[in-house]
Amino acid sequence: MTISVSTYTNTIKEHSEALAAIAAIAGDALDLPVEHCPGWTVEDVVRHLIGVHWFWATIVEERRDTPIEEDGPKDVEKSELVERFLAGAEHLVEVLRSANQSDHVWTWSPAQSDVAFVTRHQVQEIVVHHFDVAHAAGAPFSIATDVATDSIHEFLSLSVSSEQDPADPPRNPLAGRLGLWSTDANDGWTIRDAATPGTVGFSGGVDPGTPTLSAKSDELLLWLYSRVEVGGDAEAQELGRHLHVLSFTD
Repeated sequence: MTISVSTYTNTIKEHSEALAAIAAIAGDALDLPVEHCPGWTVEDVVRHLIGVHWFWATIVEERRDTPIEEDGPKDVEKSELVERFLAGAEHLVEVLRSANQSDHVWTWSPAQSDVAFVTRHQVQEIVVHHFDVAHAAGAPFSIATDVATDSIHEFLSLSVSSEQDPADPPRNPLAGRLGLWSTDANDGWTIRDAATPGTVGFSGGVDPGTPTLSAKSDELLLWLYSRVEVGGDAEAQELGRHLHVLSFTD
């Protein structure tokens, strides 16, 4: 991990509470359509997160080494949805805070199978869906710079086709170098084709002459998740489209 466990768990808690506050607004907040989750409303996002939090809390709490086959909470009344979501988020945070981060558990990543993976990745799960709900309601939204940059690093490590975890079936290569530059962190990443066709690797910093997409860290993270557009010339935008094809998370 590159930032503390308390930062990760505090981020999950804070963004869960902010999402719940939006969803609990009197009126039809739960019925608002969510642009980047086609066919979903805010209610669907909240129900999804209830299941996600239950799944990963159970994985960690029981130190499972196989995925959970049984269903999570399903029959939650709409009037109780926000309260149930908050309870599940709080439980996940407590489970992650009290766990030994190096303990082995099942994850979907062949590169990392421990509690630390769950703790770190659940930050992205909540911040991206908080954005979805905030965007639907026209509410303000931001991610702390250190959290966003850490999430970008994790995404490029584990959520793209790599030599350690190549896409199956193989996908078209990046066919070039792409820079991502964080204007608030004053740092970036250079993504390039790896030796195995259809996989990529990355390094810190942006090499001179590299086609580059530039934005604040939270915007770059949301761009990786296909939520927003960021600035860059035509070559950088085309390479960005190739990178999205090589990514496992939309």
